[in-house]
Amino acid sequence: MEFTHLHVHTEYSLLDGSNKIKEYVARVKELGMDSAAITDHGVMYGVIDFYRAAREAGINPILGCEVYVAPGSRFDREVGSGDDRYYHLVLLAENNQGYNNLMKIVSRGFVEGFYYKPRVDHELLEKYHEGIIALSACLAGEVARYLVRGMYEDAKIAALRYQDIFGKGNFFLELQDHGIPEQQNVNQQLLRMHRETGIDLVATNDVHYTMAEDAEPHDVLLCLQTGKKLTDENRMRYEGGQYYVKSPEEMAELFPYALEALENTHKIAERCHVEIEFGVTKLPRYDVPDGLTSWEYLNKLCHEGLEQRYHPVTEELKKRLDYELTTIKNMGYVDYFLIVWDFIKYARDNDIMVGPGRGSAAGSLVAYTLGITQLDPIRYDLLFERFLNPERVSMPDIDVDFCFERRQEVIDYVRRKYGDDCVVQIVTFGTLAARGVIRDVGRVLDMPYAQVDSIAKMIPQELNITIDKALQMNPEFKGIYDSDARVHEMIDMAKRLEGLPNHTSVHAAGVVIYPGVASDYVPLGRANDGSPTAEYNMVQLEELGLLKMDFLGLRTLTVLKDSVKNIKASRGIDVDIDHIDFNDKGTLDFIGTGKTEGVFQLESAGMQSFMKELSPQSFEDIVAGISLYRPGPMDFIPNYIKCKNNPKEISFVTPELESILEPTYGCIVYQEQVMQIVQKLAGYTMGQADNIRRAMSMKKQYVIDAERQSFVYGDKERGIKGCVANGIDEKAANSIYDSMVDFAKYAFNKSHAAAYAKISVQTAWLKNYYPVEFMAALMTSVIDNSAKAAQYLYSCRDMGIKVLPPDINCGQGEFTAEGDHVRYGMYAIKSLGRPVIDQIIEERESGGRYRTLSDFIERTCQKELINKRAIENLIKAGACDSLDGTRKQMAMVYASIVDRVQHDKKSTMAGQMSLFDLVSDEDRQSFELKYPNVGEYDAEEALAYEKEVLGIYLSGHPLEKYAAALKKNITANAIDFVLEEESGAVKIKDNAHVVIGGMIATKTIKFTKYNQAMAFITIEDLTGTVEVIIFPRDYERYQRYLQDDAKIFVIGHATVEDEQNGKIICERIIPFDELPKQLWLRFDTMEDYKKNESRLLETIRESDGGDEVIIYIADTKQMKKLGRNYSVNANNELMEQLLEFLDKENAKIVEKNIEKMC
Repeated sequence: MEFTHLHVHTEYSLLDGSNKIKEYVARVKELGMDSAAITDHGVMYGVIDFYRAAREAGINPILGCEVYVAPGSRFDREVGSGDDRYYHLVLLAENNQGYNNLMKIVSRGFVEGFYYKPRVDHELLEKYHEGIIALSACLAGEVARYLVRGMYEDAKIAALRYQDIFGKGNFFLELQDHGIPEQQNVNQQLLRMHRETGIDLVATNDVHYTMAEDAEPHDVLLCLQTGKKLTDENRMRYEGGQYYVKSPEEMAELFPYALEALENTHKIAERCHVEIEFGVTKLPRYDVPDGLTSWEYLNKLCHEGLEQRYHPVTEELKKRLDYELTTIKNMGYVDYFLIVWDFIKYARDNDIMVGPGRGSAAGSLVAYTLGITQLDPIRYDLLFERFLNPERVSMPDIDVDFCFERRQEVIDYVRRKYGDDCVVQIVTFGTLAARGVIRDVGRVLDMPYAQVDSIAKMIPQELNITIDKALQMNPEFKGIYDSDARVHEMIDMAKRLEGLPNHTSVHAAGVVIYPGVASDYVPLGRANDGSPTAEYNMVQLEELGLLKMDFLGLRTLTVLKDSVKNIKASRGIDVDIDHIDFNDKGTLDFIGTGKTEGVFQLESAGMQSFMKELSPQSFEDIVAGISLYRPGPMDFIPNYIKCKNNPKEISFVTPELESILEPTYGCIVYQEQVMQIVQKLAGYTMGQADNIRRAMSMKKQYVIDAERQSFVYGDKERGIKGCVANGIDEKAANSIYDSMVDFAKYAFNKSHAAAYAKISVQTAWLKNYYPVEFMAALMTSVIDNSAKAAQYLYSCRDMGIKVLPPDINCGQGEFTAEGDHVRYGMYAIKSLGRPVIDQIIEERESGGRYRTLSDFIERTCQKELINKRAIENLIKAGACDSLDGTRKQMAMVYASIVDRVQHDKKSTMAGQMSLFDLVSDEDRQSFELKYPNVGEYDAEEALAYEKEVLGIYLSGHPLEKYAAALKKNITANAIDFVLEEESGAVKIKDNAHVVIGGMIATKTIKFTKYNQAMAFITIEDLTGTVEVIIFPRDYERYQRYLQDDAKIFVIGHATVEDEQNGKIICERIIPFDELPKQLWLRFDTMEDYKKNESRLLETIRESDGGDEVIIYIADTKQMKKLGRNYSVNANNELMEQLLEFLDKENAKIVEKNIEKMC
């Protein structure tokens, strides 16, 4: 008997299936089956992976989906509740038409029918039933649901309706047996229904995991999905452990009474054959002007661009352009370039900032002449073949940076041009990574947090690390795995779940433009905002030959745009940021100071110190710096700097290398240099050179070893001459090859580095020559990120730039430059909203400055622009400081003014006159509300209100007076724990010993399973905030210090997770006012001391405290620390008593350094 599994959930039934595709296919093959299906819940995420894996293993892949069927119309939102919101139904694609229809059904389920789940309905099934085989599904299927409820006739009607939809022989009644009592009952009634209706049977196993022993890891996975622990009683579970890939023999044992149902599974499998086409480009057409072909139009645009970009246009330039154009034509990408040119042209025509280029596209002269890129590939020696290799057909990849604020406008333009149905974003999958899955499994198993945390941290923070690799790399991790049975169980469980996808999100930038309606090519899912996304990932879409574009929003481009706008507004100067001198000495010297906060790519602390060390002298140095400052190449930085500073140190293995490596002081820095070396020294074509570069960077050792022979000795078949034939010594050739292999693993794409270096220099140039305008633009770019705004606020202070409060009379929504000052942007004030601010500014511009608080409220409230909460926040933020009262006075009277204005408005509407209507404007002023004589808020109160409504302290900081004590004692700042945008890492190292100081901003108390209290507090210092975890033992010891706004030092160790801000595990807390001190008492001689000893000791005994006393005898340089019995409270009162008999210079209180105590 032959059997095929037709009801199978893989890892892509997210957090409900732990059946990994590769393992599933291998298991099917091992059990001797020749076909298998994939039927994930409502989605087709795993179809391409499954199709390829099955084909490679010689298994016939049956592509399907277990869809959710709405009881009525898919458009209804309130039909049924709980289980009756939808029924399950298994659909299998019989042929390509069925596959296309399945994609349509799944897509419509998300796009039109999403309500808790992606739901389809009978209308949809009827419309797209061709080529599809349907099974009645599990106990959640419509037929089974009726049978469980004893409604046999209704079940029969439902079954016959499905048979009508799919056609006789295309709908099957599904038998399942997982040891659930209801299934026995349902199966008997399905057998009866088969006899009465003639609808055939199939027997399936509802597969959710691969092996029988995976039942427990799968149970843990369900707990992850539902946020439960394994010990919780009321939770989702699959009882009985039967949901694995069973053998045909096991299935026959389960269904001895329905062998025909088992055989039908294989008969269905034999009917199912889908051919998915890979590697055939499916580009949309670009509509060219009448009378021209796409090829002619591209040539016309490029040659016009060449004339504009270069003076004179040499034959060499024409030759390079024609070579690139011919390559593009031969590879079938003419329309691709026109599409990209068109939307970039749209952006530029509409003043949307576009980046100079990114990735390898900057190496193309065609891209440069079209205006797609803004970096001269000839001047910077960039290579076209690194972008498009004529000897390796692959889709070109032009990623484009746009102004962050206006990126969506470009995507909307593309949607309008090619059709909403034809432009769709791309899904990405988050997975259970090594550290994360250990933490998750530990939580589900209810193991102590601290224990699980320490185990997770034994896994090295490396790219693509796995638990198995960590067990090999870390002896401590291996030791605890081998010695502790509970930990062994947890890690084994985590290994089974590691790598499973656990959630979907939308690719940050990826957009696919289809030649027609997207659901004709891929199944569509749904993003959180309801927009459709392709269910296949980026790599799979490219393999299917579809056009993927990256539309990236780059905040720095917005900063450039706003800086230029600010310079025009404040100085009347038009700056052309694209045509500055990129080798400007002033800018390069400024970068060399390391004060590059806010400068693109050069902002991180590490990069700032690297730039100081590098002291760049040219644009090329910045390009190299960006390329080198990454894990791997960093090891080469000392040699690069040494050769740059000492040209005599530069040496070349052979003279032929000089022209290639001279710009980088004899060091290989770029992938392009590897390509140039193999071309120039060994006679490779550029296409061949790119292939070897690719093999080296991907560490394909067998290719690397084979190519060494060709590089050194040549390869006649491929037309490679080889180094030896070109007169290069064999030993030298091998040495060069070793250097290339060593560096090519890490070498960076020069085209990308050069394009980004251009933005780095532009931002540095602005910060150097127009610092106020630049900082205003920079702060506007983080207006919704108060932590980053606070960081830049302190940068302004360091630069001597005063930041003024927001102001309703002269401020704008954004941060602006006012002379040598930055004016805070009103958009940053909480609970107002941009439309309100815009209307306040509009009223000011049309009606003049606001004179008084009454004037402001009358003009804005009468037009219903503003409410009491908004006025209160404006006052607290300091935005009303230019009016006629103090903040405190205005805060006390604004509500009554609003009430009066609203009362007057109602009276006017009712036709009544108020007192004010009877008097002149001059007399009216004397009636205006008088402020109470309450003065102004004290500094701390004013700062607290600023923090409340702006998210930062603006006019000062409560910790400023403690700056000296902080500087002396701390080893880290809060900002050191924040994830850096550029590097995706935090500055502080995991497990580092730290001392931070600040005030308690928030506090949350939680209880452990043993009912012990622990705390999570947020400490705020001068740079930002950091979370501190205080475990029960320490909480008990220090809870008296944990009051809101309390100022404390926290001593502990850092805990750093991937892609998260760092935290601190508390070990000790010291309040600012309990900093340990020492009392130093100096005596010239021992006689002097003896003379004062009795009075001194008496005074000391009267002072009770924990501070040490140290006696110093000057002539013998003796020092004695008095014992604990003589500890004092070293304060001003004690000093006054001591100075009655000691000279002022001989008694001194010194604060101890916390770090020295630890």
